[in-house]
Amino acid sequence: MKRRSGIAGVASSPVIVGAITVLVIIVAVFLAYNANSGLPFVSTYDLKARVPNANALVKGNEVRIGGSRVGVVREVAPVHLANGEIAAELSLQLDKSAEPVPVDSTMIIRPKSPLGLKYLQLVPGDSSEGLEAGDTIPVSAARPEPVDIDQFFDIFDEPTRNNIQRNLAGFGNALAGRGPQLNEAIGALRGLVRSGQPVLATLVAPGTDFGGFWRALEDLAATVAPVAQTQAQMFVVLDRTFAAFARVSRPYIQETIEKSPPTLDTAIEDLPVMRPFFRSSQRFFAALRPGTRALGETSSTINAAFRAGIPALNRSPALFAQLPPTADALLAFQRAPGVMGGLELLTDTNKLLGPPIRFISPAQTVCNYLSLSFTNLADAFRDNNGSAHWFAATTFEGPAGPNAVSRPAAAPANGPEKKNHLHYNPYPNTAAPGQTRECEAGNVRYERNTTVIGNVPGNQGTTTSDQIKGQG
Repeated sequence: MKRRSGIAGVASSPVIVGAITVLVIIVAVFLAYNANSGLPFVSTYDLKARVPNANALVKGNEVRIGGSRVGVVREVAPVHLANGEIAAELSLQLDKSAEPVPVDSTMIIRPKSPLGLKYLQLVPGDSSEGLEAGDTIPVSAARPEPVDIDQFFDIFDEPTRNNIQRNLAGFGNALAGRGPQLNEAIGALRGLVRSGQPVLATLVAPGTDFGGFWRALEDLAATVAPVAQTQAQMFVVLDRTFAAFARVSRPYIQETIEKSPPTLDTAIEDLPVMRPFFRSSQRFFAALRPGTRALGETSSTINAAFRAGIPALNRSPALFAQLPPTADALLAFQRAPGVMGGLELLTDTNKLLGPPIRFISPAQTVCNYLSLSFTNLADAFRDNNGSAHWFAATTFEGPAGPNAVSRPAAAPANGPEKKNHLHYNPYPNTAAPGQTRECEAGNVRYERNTTVIGNVPGNQGTTTSDQIKGQG
């Protein structure tokens, strides 16, 4: 009886009942508020995940596997990857029922509603190895995010909307007033569909591999996708090109197309006839090839010849004007009495003088002896030593001894005294035909205590400009 009165006393106290009610409400609100973050005193399976872009994923968003909620996102923070890029690191608090998540699992951020709410979807892999608590799902496991409804509507920007309006206006103008034609076209479609059924049956047959065609087309599109900008520029350039063609299409291109068939007919008739000419031209150019190669090597010389020849050709008319009277004078001279006889005597004289002249001329052309003789002769009359000119005679006493050069002798002077040696070369080499090419006179070194008669051994060279004056 006393226990019942105690319980009734507590229940009859409005203060205690109100306090208990408030406490229960506070606990319920607290649990409800933290329900998304996990209930207290409940063990969890914590992981980290890295994605290239959190894409509006925030703290408290759900984590789902197969559409069922298995946890929440506790934190979203930016991180630096090893390659220098910036990614988002998600701290995941999962239920113990989801443990373990396979290591080859993937993840994708998906929209929860059209209003922009997101959640993280985990797609478990097939690996038998699971992630330990605290492990990180790498960024390579993140898959591309699906297109949101707001991103879809973003394609309809102001320029796109204006273009759509212009297209609708153009289509409306194109279809306006063409109801009968459209009805006829729709009526003709029935026959088209009936006739197209066999074609479609053939296309969908397994042997045609129509699906392979679309897969190949997809691969082709993927191949050309990196050069889409280049292709777009190509179409812009093609538009300019065809616009230029359009400006000359009438009458030029039209006339070209009209005249092309008769031109081709004429070419078909004439080309076989011209074939021998082409063969001859081929042989001609083959034979001309060495000459053109040599012409390229001598082009500089030919260029110099043209430069020198142009002034000469400019002055040649005056020369050509003088040639006729000169030729007339030569003809008159030839016809004069005694001219031919004189020319014959002159020819015989040249024949007789030719060998001596060829033999004597090197003495001047090679050794310059004639010029040196006159130079030395002039110096003999001009130079002096203060007492007399070099041309003056001087008496001196020759060396004594047997066969001395100063008195009659039975043999050439050959000593034994040092000064009693004969040096005599009556016929020195002058580079004449049959002789050594050297200028011996004036170039022979005086050999002391030696008798030298005739040509000296060795080649004395052809330089005579430095020889001692007066030794000609």
